[in-house]
Amino acid sequence: MKAVWKGVVVVSTFLFVGTAQADAGLASSSGCMNCHMVDAKMVGPGFKQVAAKYKGDAGAAASLAGKVKNGTKGTWGPIPMPPNANVSDDNIKKLVAWILSLK
Repeated sequence: MKAVWKGVVVVSTFLFVGTAQADAGLASSSGCMNCHMVDAKMVGPGFKQVAAKYKGDAGAAASLAGKVKNGTKGTWGPIPMPPNANVSDDNIKKLVAWILSLK
C-alpha cells in the first residue's frame, strides 16, 4: 500500500506540473508574455501581482476575462492593454484561471 501511495503522489504532482506548464505555454502562444512575466513587472504587471490584487474577489475571473478580451487602461498605470480579440473565450478563461491560481 505504501508503494502505491508514493506512486499516486508522483503521478499527481506530474499532472499538476504539466497543467501549469501548459498554461504558461498558452500564455506565451497567446502573446501575453510579450508584455507580462510571471514574477515581475515588464510592460504590464507580473501575473503573480495580478493574482495577489484580485485574491478573494469572487468576480475576479469574469472581470479579468473581460479586460483580457476587450483591453483596459488605467488599472495598472498609464500604458493601456490592447484587446485580445484573437484569443478564444475558452482560452481566455483558462489563462485567467491559471493567473488567479498563482501564489
